[in-house]
Formats: sequence, C-alpha cells, structure tokens
Amino acid sequence: MTDDATDETMTGAAAEAPDETTDAVSAEDAAQSFSLFEGDEGGLTVEQRRTLVLLLKHRYISAALQPAEWRTLLASQRLLTSRLNDLFLDLHVDLHYEVAFKRQAVGEGGEKFPTLLHDVAYTREETILLVLLRQRFRSERANGVDIVIVDRDNLVDNVAHFRPEHATDRFGDARRATAAVDSLAKARVLLKTSDPDRFRISAVIEVLLPIERLTELWQWLVDQNGTEQPDAAAAAVLDTAVLDSTALDSPVLDSTVPTAPADPALEAAS
Repeated sequence: MTDDATDETMTGAAAEAPDETTDAVSAEDAAQSFSLFEGDEGGLTVEQRRTLVLLLKHRYISAALQPAEWRTLLASQRLLTSRLNDLFLDLHVDLHYEVAFKRQAVGEGGEKFPTLLHDVAYTREETILLVLLRQRFRSERANGVDIVIVDRDNLVDNVAHFRPEHATDRFGDARRATAAVDSLAKARVLLKTSDPDRFRISAVIEVLLPIERLTELWQWLVDQNGTEQPDAAAAAVLDTAVLDSTALDSPVLDSTVPTAPADPALEAAS
C-alpha cells in the first residue's frame, strides 16, 4: 500500500509540474515563426517588415496606393514607430488624408541625431507647382470632386506666369518647369495615369502645405523675383490659394500637419 500511495503521489506531482522542455520548444517555435531566412533574428512578421521597408524606401505610404501595408501600419503602429525610433526617425500618421511618412527625430533640447535621410530643397519651379497643385486640389475637392486630374502642359504654362520680366530664356524656363513636373511625379505628389501627360494629385499635398507654409512660400516666391511681383495671373492664383486655405483649414486638420523646415523650400527626405 505504501508503494501504491508513493506512486500515486509521484504521478500527481509529475502532472502538476510545468514541462520546461515543452515551454522551451514552444518559445523556440514562436521565434522561428518570424524567421524568413537562415540566421533571421527579426521579431516582425513578413507583413510588418514589408510595411517598414516601404516607410524607409518611399517618402510616404497611403491607403490609396498601398492598402495592405496601410492596414498593417494601423494595426502595428506602435511597434513600427518603435523600430523607426531606433533609427532616430519618427512616424507621422494622418488619418484624415490616410497618409503616413517618416521624418527625422529631433532631441528635446534641439539635439541633432545621426540620420539616414537627406534634405533636398525643392527648385523654384517645383515650389510654384506645389502651391498651384494644392490650390487646385482644394478647389476641386470643395466642389465634390474626389479625383483631381491635371495636365502637364497646363502646369508648365501656369509656372510661366511666375517668370520675372527680366527672364528671357523661355526655352530654359519651360524645360525646368517640365523637369519639375517629372520630379513631383517621382516623389508621388503627382500620380501617373494611363496618359503620360495627365496626372492625379495625391492627397499628400494637403499634409505638405498647411496654410502657414503657403504664406511663407508666397513671400519666398516674391523674394525670388527680386523687387518684382509675379504677374497678375500668378498673384491671383496664390492669393486665392491662401484665402481658400484660410477658409477651409480647421484646427483639427492643422494639428495633424508635420512641422515644416525653416527654409521655405520644403523638405524632401527620401
């Protein structure tokens, strides 16, 4: 009887004791579930990794262009922000316009950190186009148009209105304006369509140019022209852009825009 009781006690103890071997195997299996290649020590799923790569590779991602990665970003925002923070980067997510992008983190005391990004000042022509595109985007959206389309030739012609009177190289100016259109298409501010000369304006233009930035750019463009004001047509466009933005911007939207660089030439970090 003693032996039987002892066996029962040992059996019960064995049943209640945690199986350390099983726990170790489970932990190893969990770690291996994220492994995509030999020696992979990463802790992100393949979907999270793809989203992180897109954030690092492109200036922004959006629900419209990358719906799967956008959903992953929203579901894993804290984790992805942590990974970017490890690289001295911050993640900005605008839920209203459904765009997200990285930006350089700055220390609380203004301390500068090592950076993977580079700042590229937009050219004069690119800056003009940004202002024109935002005004057009706001105007069409206010009229209920969801997809705003612009033509290359029309954009180039509008940039010409900002040419100072002393500028005589019309061919060179047109070439630079055309290059500016291509540059904004590469940055995906302008989205390509089936027609190579027609583009859709991305909603990211709203995040790039809050009302304060428009006012700064207006003054910057005037300064670039020296003592000359842009011609009447150009001035009317910019004044309309600023007035429309003042009427349409709300405190909620203004609070979501990124901190703009001090230089009126916008930050272009890729």
